[in-house]
Amino acid sequence: MDMTKQLEKLSVFNKLHSHFFILPNAWDAASAKTFEKCGFKAIGTTSAGIAISHGFADRNMPFNMMLDTVRRIVQTVDIPVTVDMEDGYGQTPDEVEDSVRQVIKAGAAGINIEDSHMDRQAPLHDIPVQQKKIAVIRELGNAMGYPLFINARIDSYWIKSMSPAVRLEETIKRAHAYQEAGADCIFVPGIQEISEIRTLRKEISCPINVLAGQGIPSANELEELGIQRLSTGSGPFRAAISLLHRMAQEMLEKGTFEHMTSKVLSYDDLSKTDMKQE
Repeated sequence: MDMTKQLEKLSVFNKLHSHFFILPNAWDAASAKTFEKCGFKAIGTTSAGIAISHGFADRNMPFNMMLDTVRRIVQTVDIPVTVDMEDGYGQTPDEVEDSVRQVIKAGAAGINIEDSHMDRQAPLHDIPVQQKKIAVIRELGNAMGYPLFINARIDSYWIKSMSPAVRLEETIKRAHAYQEAGADCIFVPGIQEISEIRTLRKEISCPINVLAGQGIPSANELEELGIQRLSTGSGPFRAAISLLHRMAQEMLEKGTFEHMTSKVLSYDDLSKTDMKQE
């Protein structure tokens, strides 16, 4: 990818965090292009959506297959793309650095990196371990002359082994540590209470990302609270698969096709999505 164009996208993506915006998460070229055509200014990827759409469980998809999907998405849209890197696709900082380098070369403007294995019974990664990963990624971007946007995800609100009484305190402690290591934004999926979001905003100086879902305050409320970024995670993918499930049930049980034919794009409209070719 042309580095000048990539740097321009990175600049646009950075500026989006100066105010509130919604970041939808795509799982393939078609979903990415659809979000762009609807007017979104940037998109993220969803690791769960990409993995499951390729027949893998989340976190079990080979890195190279994920990377191929990222390349296709970046080639298809003209807006910045930030990539869900799970916990780094590597066991060591050097392995994480290599994975991130490949994602940068694929055209990413930013990444998410999380501090858990997504085992809700297991503890979060140790703070120094996560700081090292973030610092290595920051150093890599600096060395490449490409200040990749790092969104550090904190999974305190998703770990069942962590007491609800200490989740906010732990989140704030980790946010400070990750920001010190070089993170540009702090992502806290699962946080919903306005009082806790307000405290988080008061305690953290960098942009904050929260996750859309049931129970989350409205976009307007989040903007008033000073949140910069609202992402959708696997929500759109799960909604699409749920519609497919309802459509299949209707066809098998009723022999009708309302879910498949009502308020859907025509073949001609779908052909106008203008997917780019390599």
